[in-house]
Amino acid sequence: MHRLCCIAAALVGFAALSSCGSNSVQPVHQLPDSVTAKGHDWVRFGWDVGRSSVSTAPTRITAANVASMVRQQVTIPGTADASVIYLSDVKVGGAAHDVFFLTTAYGKTVAINANTGATLWTYTPTNYDSWAGSAQVTTATPVADPNRDFIYAASPDGNIQKLGVSDGHMVWSTAITSRPQSEKLASPLNYFAGHIFATTGGYVGDAPPYQGHVAILDATSGQLLHIWNALCSDQLAMIAPTDCPQSGSAIWGRGGAVIDSATGDIYVATGNGLWDGSTNWGDAVIRLDSTATHILGNYTPANTGNLDSTDQDLGSTSPVLLGGGYIAQGGKDGKIRILTVAGTAGTTAHVGGEAQVTGTPNAISLVSSPAVYHSTGGTLFFGADNEATAAWTFSNGTLTLLWHNSNVGTSPVVAGGLLFIYDQGGNGLRVYDPASGTQITALAAGVGHWNSPIVADGRIAVPEGSSNDHASSGILDVWRLP
Repeated sequence: MHRLCCIAAALVGFAALSSCGSNSVQPVHQLPDSVTAKGHDWVRFGWDVGRSSVSTAPTRITAANVASMVRQQVTIPGTADASVIYLSDVKVGGAAHDVFFLTTAYGKTVAINANTGATLWTYTPTNYDSWAGSAQVTTATPVADPNRDFIYAASPDGNIQKLGVSDGHMVWSTAITSRPQSEKLASPLNYFAGHIFATTGGYVGDAPPYQGHVAILDATSGQLLHIWNALCSDQLAMIAPTDCPQSGSAIWGRGGAVIDSATGDIYVATGNGLWDGSTNWGDAVIRLDSTATHILGNYTPANTGNLDSTDQDLGSTSPVLLGGGYIAQGGKDGKIRILTVAGTAGTTAHVGGEAQVTGTPNAISLVSSPAVYHSTGGTLFFGADNEATAAWTFSNGTLTLLWHNSNVGTSPVVAGGLLFIYDQGGNGLRVYDPASGTQITALAAGVGHWNSPIVADGRIAVPEGSSNDHASSGILDVWRLP
């Protein structure tokens, strides 16, 4: 009980820090064409390279004022079936703006004035018309360069683009697959130590041929530096899918490539595919070195063959770095497995040996990316599936249920001491007290799919809609403090 009280106190303290100094910062609605007085960027999906989904920046949004936020529905040229990113006080068109950036399912990347909702620029990939309206899509979230002059975005042709923040001009475009019609760029991009990290998977139905892989590009030049293939992993290069006798092993979790910022190690989880513990790594958790050329650790469940044959992807979500040498891995089979880094280390095949196996919020498929909040009082773990939302405490290798409800949700985020979860069923963006699970409010929002929110500088943004609708226009919801 003492530990739970400490966690609650820490979260209250986090919220208090978020509101400190709010009187010295002008409300966003009074700055329609300029920038916030003191801004805080949100540069990638999941906030940080490890995808904790917990912002450490003040937000000015509190339990007392969140219900009063005013919604604007911004029309965008397609569905952004992902999340957006945000840069404060950047030069676009020669003037300073606070800017949201998003990529639509058909690969248009758009810069939107965060204060007015006006479109500042739109980048349209070459040959856009050849796949627009088809089932060939991307659901990848872009990532910003630390210098804030560039962002990196994916497109359905299997390319990653480097785009100028100032006007959307393309600096380079690099293919990370030779068969974009069957290899999908589904997961968000990541940036670490001058490199761009991207992953590939397949399309609905797992139609062959494809192989999930990790791609690392040089952020400056766009050169494709390294490839790690989840099938035929002895081939350290981009291969034509037909050159590998196996198909599958998609890396499609919402977190994509998860990176330990202390070591540069890369964590990914794979979906249906052959597992042989040697060169084929279907339904596995893999830890790679920072160049993706060496396997440092691996894990697969004891029933890996059954998972493959019954379409129960272990990699329906990405690995979660819990700290203290522990990893959490959800799955389509409704289970969350707690693993140890030490127990999965090395190239020897590791089968089973979990520290704990527990259920997802409602013991069904987990396809969202959980959030992990660390404080002096302990660690909280938040997850949502298509039937429920839950929070656990984590200690000594064990998740213990803290609270649970029957609300559906996508990937949770914690910001300013509040928990934000988008209800993709059309019941709004739910805002909770993280420690108790008490719902503070639900901000009106439409139906969605993979979409998840970001919270920055007195604003919340989440796109609506699903890439499966093949729409050429869509909605970005933006809420601002009144």
